[in-house]
Amino acid sequence: MERTVTLNGPAACGTKAAPPCTLVIFGAAGDLTKRLLMPALYNLSGAGLLAEGFKILGVDHNDNSDEGLRQDLTATMESFTKDATSEFHADHIDPKAWGFVRDRIQFLKGDFEDAAAYAALKDRIEGSVVFYLAVAARFFGPIVEHLGQAGLLKQQDGAFRRVVIEKPFGSDLASAQALNARILKQADESQFYRIDHFLGKETVQSIMALRFANGMLEPIWRREYVDHVQITAAETIGVEDRGGFYEPTGALRDMVPNHLFQLLCMVAMEPPNSFEAEAVRSEKAKVAEAVRPIEPGDAVRGQYTAGTEKGTAVIGYRDEPHVAKDSNTETYVAVKLQIENWRWAGVPFYLRTGKRMTDRLTEIAIHFKPPPFRLFSQSAVTELAPNVMRLMIDPEQGSSTVLNVKRPGPQMRLGRVTTTFRYGDFFTEPPNVGYETLLYDCMVGDATLFQRADNIEAGWAAVDPLLKAWKSAGVEDYAAGTDGPKGAEDLLARDGRQWLPLDGTS
Repeated sequence: MERTVTLNGPAACGTKAAPPCTLVIFGAAGDLTKRLLMPALYNLSGAGLLAEGFKILGVDHNDNSDEGLRQDLTATMESFTKDATSEFHADHIDPKAWGFVRDRIQFLKGDFEDAAAYAALKDRIEGSVVFYLAVAARFFGPIVEHLGQAGLLKQQDGAFRRVVIEKPFGSDLASAQALNARILKQADESQFYRIDHFLGKETVQSIMALRFANGMLEPIWRREYVDHVQITAAETIGVEDRGGFYEPTGALRDMVPNHLFQLLCMVAMEPPNSFEAEAVRSEKAKVAEAVRPIEPGDAVRGQYTAGTEKGTAVIGYRDEPHVAKDSNTETYVAVKLQIENWRWAGVPFYLRTGKRMTDRLTEIAIHFKPPPFRLFSQSAVTELAPNVMRLMIDPEQGSSTVLNVKRPGPQMRLGRVTTTFRYGDFFTEPPNVGYETLLYDCMVGDATLFQRADNIEAGWAAVDPLLKAWKSAGVEDYAAGTDGPKGAEDLLARDGRQWLPLDGTS
């Protein structure tokens, strides 16, 4: 039965519960399932957004049972109450909310590449199903092919069949195109939900509201008024125990054509005709396709060496576990790119991301052009503070804008002020790990926050020249706990600009 809730869930108050379906999780014993999917389902349960007929079927190659998987996942959920640094942390686990999820968990042992596993799966499910591929990227193609060949992707009698695919979706343009071609032989594009958890963050989604719901902003959100845009995703952590994954991947593949390009598309897209999924996704795809392929001369790659992070000595990347001693993998990337369309022609977009940096910060900074005539040139202040609007995504959520005002006193003396809005000051944010909205949207069939094939391929096309050039290129060192390599500063300095500090000051 459909129910309406009035709790502060990840969706708006009064949002209806998702329709009944079975969530089949390939990789049920994996880190993603334990660390993010289960907490997200727990939060959705607490918000009343899961239907009574909701079920979970975990598929993995390890030996286990229904009760065994339930106990394993319960133990993991309880462990989060003792770890304040985890992405999901709660003082306690609500027995009612978790019990709703726990009681619906079942297990199926099966090899992802064995047709017999899909025959067994077919006997266990009926009606509407979401297949979640929480597995290594090498299994994406084989799993979808087996699902299609087993007839598990056929939609009939009003029931849906959808597939959620994690990143990385391909490792370059050619592999992304090949994977898209492979899966689209098995089902329609509308059935595939290519997920990027960055888009599950409330502050990322609010970019569209900020732009298109405020009449004073949209008219100046263009080349006539914007000098340049900086997009930053900086981390203080290193690769930790992910060296085996990171070595063949690097910061460019891991962050730029997906996470950073999604932020780019949100901030640079044209107003859609509506907020229907395809209207929004089409505008985002247009922006991605308008990005000029990035030349090696407009990019910098760095790798962290030993240094000090928040007062603690840390090792360099090449000394991390599962990393080659002569590794040439980048842990930092900075690029300058151009969007070749009417709105943004001539406005540079600077993107940077890195590990072991000074501070943790994800933000978009819009730098506006100065006034055309310096009315105050004869006053005591000869240089106006640049107007910069920062859209803060992590760890702070909100926005801040730098303005020039008159200082108190008889003379016309200018002073710089910052107006700041923080979500926590106005709204009570429900617990969120970034997957709640995405899981809910997939179950209700809203693909707005998921990537379409053309958007994915456009992102890879923009960075393809770098991937090819960097196969034999070196990396520039930067000490852990700093803002990155000197080459990144030079990238902006040659244009007469500089990066904003990572500590959030201007």
